[in-house]
Amino acid sequence: MKKTIILAAMAACLFTSNVFAQKIKGSDTCLPLSQTEAENFMNKNKSAKITVTGGGSGVGISALMEGTTDIAMSSRKMKFDEKVKLQEAKKNTKEVVIAYDALAVVVHPSNKVSNLTREQLEGIFTGKIKNWKEVGGADMKIVAYSRETSSGTYEFFKESVLKNKNYMNGILSMPATGAIIQSVSQTKGAIGYVGLAYVNKEVKPIHVSYDAGKSFTEPSFENAKNKTYPIVRPLFYYYEVKNEGKVKPFIDYILSSEGQATVKQVGYIPVK
Repeated sequence: MKKTIILAAMAACLFTSNVFAQKIKGSDTCLPLSQTEAENFMNKNKSAKITVTGGGSGVGISALMEGTTDIAMSSRKMKFDEKVKLQEAKKNTKEVVIAYDALAVVVHPSNKVSNLTREQLEGIFTGKIKNWKEVGGADMKIVAYSRETSSGTYEFFKESVLKNKNYMNGILSMPATGAIIQSVSQTKGAIGYVGLAYVNKEVKPIHVSYDAGKSFTEPSFENAKNKTYPIVRPLFYYYEVKNEGKVKPFIDYILSSEGQATVKQVGYIPVK
């Protein structure tokens, strides 16, 4: 009898560690939110162990394919070729929207330019507009910063703002969102794009127009929520269906009223 109880206790312990020990990897945009949510979840569930690392949406999805992460964070939808590779590997995946994010275009605080149209942003990031005086600013060379190609933010900006035109040759690619904030804050002619939650006093967010300059909207929580700010996207978690029992408690927590309150607190837009 005693042996049976010990074996049952060991099995329960193994089950608990299996459910609560998990890895989350991918999008740098999702990173601060996932880290905060994981800390809160672990505080409520002492047996839980969640590790969260960034690297970009593509990196997270690749890790899911390789089986080295339980959840892939992504700031873009999974690509067709990624879905094909997962199917070929006989991995059945599920997609969950955990929050929404506004993408902010940022410049150095000393830059006099406050408003840019989508067309002007396209011109800047494709290399057609090279000097700030071309868009009403000082006679100063534009230094454009972008995320790396593995980033979902890179993909979304190209799709929404550049209308799928290619970034200019020689654009300065940054491995992480924090590196863009740092570079823009230190370079007077700089411009870059980051998730809204990363915006701080070291950079100046640009008011953007998607109606050819008739109206310009500031990237803010309220403007993203009421859909007046045009550059908004969903943030995704991807996981294997066979691991649903393992990851669902944490995902359910994020989608709960408490988890969605954290979404707002960190600077993202809740799903509900």
